[in-house]
Amino acid sequence: MSKQLLAVDMTTPGANLEAYISSVSAIPVLSIEEERKLAERLHYENDLEAARQLVMSHLRFVVHIARSYSGYGLSQADLIQEGNLGLMKAVKRFDPTVGVRLVSFAVHWIKAEIHEFILKNWRIVKVATTKAQRKMFFNLRSAKKTLSWFTHKEVHQVAEDLGVEPRVVREMEGRLSSVDTSFDAPADADDESAPSAPVYFLEDKSADPAALLENSNWAENSTSRLHEAMLQLDERSQDILMQRWLNEEKATLHELADKYSVSAERIRQLEKNAMKKIKAAMETDS
Repeated sequence: MSKQLLAVDMTTPGANLEAYISSVSAIPVLSIEEERKLAERLHYENDLEAARQLVMSHLRFVVHIARSYSGYGLSQADLIQEGNLGLMKAVKRFDPTVGVRLVSFAVHWIKAEIHEFILKNWRIVKVATTKAQRKMFFNLRSAKKTLSWFTHKEVHQVAEDLGVEPRVVREMEGRLSSVDTSFDAPADADDESAPSAPVYFLEDKSADPAALLENSNWAENSTSRLHEAMLQLDERSQDILMQRWLNEEKATLHELADKYSVSAERIRQLEKNAMKKIKAAMETDS
C-alpha cells in the first residue's frame, strides 16, 4: 500500500474528475492499527511520509463529503480540493492518544473548508458573515425542500429547531432567494431594459474630478478672502468672531462680556457690526 501511495499525488483533482475519483477510491482504507502507527510516527517523530499516507488513504472520504454540497452550483473539483485542504489540516492536528479514528476527527475540518469556500464563492455579496449566520445558511439550505417561500408554520418550525427568532429565518431566506445582478447592462439589452442596470443609477456624482477640483478651489479662495477680511477688523472684533464662530469650543456672549468688561448686549452689537464688515469686504473682493 505504501508504494501505491508514494506513486501518486492526488490531493488536487485534475481535469478528469471521474478518473481522479476512481483513483482515490482504489486506495485501500487503513486498518485501525495501521492508522495508529502512522499517526504516532507523525505525532512523535514529525514523519512527513506518514502524514502523506494518512492524507491519501482518506481522500475518498473527502469526495463523499464534497458530493453532498453539489447543490450550490460550484465546481465539484473545487469543492474536493478545498475539502482536501481541510483533511490536511486535520491530519496535522490529529492526536493518536485521544482514541478516535482520523475520519471522525477530520469531518469537521473538511466541512469547515468547504463551507468557507461556498460562502466566498456562492454569491458576489456575502450572505453569511457571523458564526450564527453561517450555521443558519447551511441548515436553512437543508431544510428548504422546495423553491417556494416558507409558510408561517414552517418559519416557526425552523426557528424552533435552530433556536433563533422567526425574523432571522425570514432574513436568511431572503438572502438565499436573491440573485446577483450585473453592474453593467447586458450586451444585447434593448433601450427599455438597459437603463435599469446599476451602472446607470449608481453613479457617484460627487466623485467627478472636475467638480472636486472646482469645489476645492472655491473653498480655498473663500478661506483666503475671509482671512483678508478679518485683518481689516480691530483686534477686539477679530477675537469676538474667532471666539463665537471659528473656535471649536464656542464662547457665550456673557463670557466675552466678562472678558472685555462690557455688557452682553454690547458684545452682540460688536459681533453684528463685525459680521457686516466681513460680508461687505468679501462681496467687494468677489
